[in-house]
Amino acid sequence: MPATHSAEPTPAPKQAGSLTKEQASAFARLALKGIDKEYPHKPGVVWAAAADIKNPKALHPAFHGCYDWHSSVHGHWLLASVLKRFPDMAEAKQIRTILGQHLTAENLKTEAAYFTRADAKSFERPYGWTWLLKLAEELHDWDDADARNWSANLKPLAELIASRYVEFFPKQTYPIRSGVHSNTAFGLSFAHDYARTVGDKKLQAAIENRARAYFGADENAPARWEPDGADFLSPSLCEADLMRRVLPAAEFRVWLSKYLPGAAKGEPASLFAPATVTDRTDPQLVHLDGLNLSRAWCMKGIASVLSVDDPVRTKLLESASKHAEAGLKHVASGDYAGEHWLASFATHMLSVE
Repeated sequence: MPATHSAEPTPAPKQAGSLTKEQASAFARLALKGIDKEYPHKPGVVWAAAADIKNPKALHPAFHGCYDWHSSVHGHWLLASVLKRFPDMAEAKQIRTILGQHLTAENLKTEAAYFTRADAKSFERPYGWTWLLKLAEELHDWDDADARNWSANLKPLAELIASRYVEFFPKQTYPIRSGVHSNTAFGLSFAHDYARTVGDKKLQAAIENRARAYFGADENAPARWEPDGADFLSPSLCEADLMRRVLPAAEFRVWLSKYLPGAAKGEPASLFAPATVTDRTDPQLVHLDGLNLSRAWCMKGIASVLSVDDPVRTKLLESASKHAEAGLKHVASGDYAGEHWLASFATHMLSVE
């Protein structure tokens, strides 16, 4: 009778890594290069009268750099995030100076006032909104004297944005399933994190209600159509990354099995393979570098609520590692088209455990 052998242990999937101090410094330097750089600038404003035509810093004294408002917001988040994690990093003094200059009560009062304009109802909705709440979340629980001051200054604007979520999303009957700024699932994800961190039960309940209404019955996501040519978000993965926040773990696993039924086999292949970028000087094509990074963080997040022996978890973590490797190579491309924002995506991706 032949000898019996126990099965070989399944090797753990390669992980996408976590943020190092050296990476934090490199990413901070990229953010610092653009954080006070007014031009080139892409405004997202509506001019109701000639008096509205102002330079970026006059319109947005806190968030005027980094090419556009939302990139400036997540540039500030990057700086706060890395300083919080590595308070003795070489760039610490410069980061504190910049955050202290930008996140003043007066500057943020002006930023909040802009959102009260009748023609600003849709300004930065939901992408800039969700990053603003991510910044507020980062500052909220930071045991640091400067951070407590910045958090207090930002609080009125964060609460205004939170109220906009509660007001607007019940009116948005259908979700937006794009791979760019308008994506509904991504817009709700960071806002949900903020709501849980600060204890905003009303916002949390509103997001969970809308997420279930938008996505709860979804099956067979058309992920084989991804990516589009200018995506920096994956519609299918952003949705799953939201739902793993909203649903109890057991319910989420059932939902995911119907939503991405081929995931255990790494299908569709186009979702599990990093995107190709052909021109990093093109502001739309370079979005795909960001897609590789955001796919990686979504895959890591989804995998975090799956059991260790789940083959879907294995495929997700393997793919996350490949996407992370592809994206991290090009955060510093030498061109402002990507450098004004990609470091924020890299920082977040490496911060997702």
